[in-house]
Order: sequence, then C-alpha cells, then structure tokens
Amino acid sequence: MIGIVDYGSGNIYAIATIFKNLNIPHKIISKPDELEEASKLILPGVGAFDETMQQLMNSGLQEKLNYLVLEKKTPVFGICVGMQILGNGSDEGELKGLGWIPGNVRKFDEKTIPNKPHLPHMGWNTIKNNNNHPIFNNIDEDFGFYFVHSYYFECENEEHVLSKCNYGIEFASSIYSNHIFGMQFHPEKSHGNGVQLLKNFAELEYA
Repeated sequence: MIGIVDYGSGNIYAIATIFKNLNIPHKIISKPDELEEASKLILPGVGAFDETMQQLMNSGLQEKLNYLVLEKKTPVFGICVGMQILGNGSDEGELKGLGWIPGNVRKFDEKTIPNKPHLPHMGWNTIKNNNNHPIFNNIDEDFGFYFVHSYYFECENEEHVLSKCNYGIEFASSIYSNHIFGMQFHPEKSHGNGVQLLKNFAELEYA
C-alpha cells in the first residue's frame, strides 16, 4: 500500500487520484501510527523550505518517518519541496532538513538564465536520465515534466543524481539513494509521464 503523507503540504488529492485510477492501493496518512501500514511512502511538498519543514515537525510524523526510512528502509518518494527537505538545508531558510541524502538546496543564479521572467523555473522541461534506473521505464524524456521552483538540490555526491535538467545551468531534476527518491518536478501535473513515474515507483521491488 502506498502511503501519501499528509503534513499540510502538497497536492495530496491529485496524487491519490492518480493511484486510484491506476487501481493501486493507497491511503492518505496524517497520523504516525498509520505510517507502518504503508509499504512505500510519498512525501509531497509545496512552498518554502522552512515552512515545509516546520509543518512536518508540527505534524508529529518526523520521528516515525526517520525510523521507517532510515531503519526499516521503507521506500520514499519526495516531490518538489518534499525532495528539497531530503537534504541537509537550504539557502531559502534556516531550519535543518531531514538529511536523508547529503546535499543542500541552492537558489538559481538569475544571471545564468537567458529568458525573462528568470524565476521561478515554471513549465515543461526535458530531463536526462543518468542511470537508466527502472523508475524511469517508459518515460518520454523529451516530453519531460512540469516544474515550478526557484531553488535546486545540489548533491554532495554525484552518484546521488538520478536525472538532470537544464535551466541556465545543469541541475539535478531528481535524486536518489537506494530506496530514497526525490523529484524536483511535479508528477501529478505531468500528464502521462507523471502517471507512469508514480506507477513505476509503486512497482519497484526491494529484497
């Protein structure tokens, strides 16, 4: 069962609708004791880094999430700011992130972006899959995904970069570390590619 973590941030109902249409068992989860019911987790996020981290801390879910992801190795999929909080911190705020994948969130340098308005990076963009990971099976990289962000994740280790995108500079459009995934774009707004990506995540197998 896919657990969609409801801590007050992100398009949880749009994500739930996709899983419903795919006939994939899922549940919107807002209580710590419900988290262990899920075999995989979706961590949505919309808005500013500190606000999102504060919402997660206030929800009472963070301690259980840390246990499930770090100790029990429950697969997790962070979306947009839900990806950014996987890191150590952000130029956007002062709070610490979850620290699940080493790296920090940086703001795009507007001087590197040729087209106005410079920020946010909003709309469709192509991606380049670095690793031929099965989570991108049957994805049209040239069609790409829908982005809305002004900050990007800078991995400490290149091996954690799952795919790249270009917006003035080349940046990580997705990251991963074994069972932990983060996508800077919004699958729930990315039509067929987004549906396929969430389906692929649901079907990933772990020993």
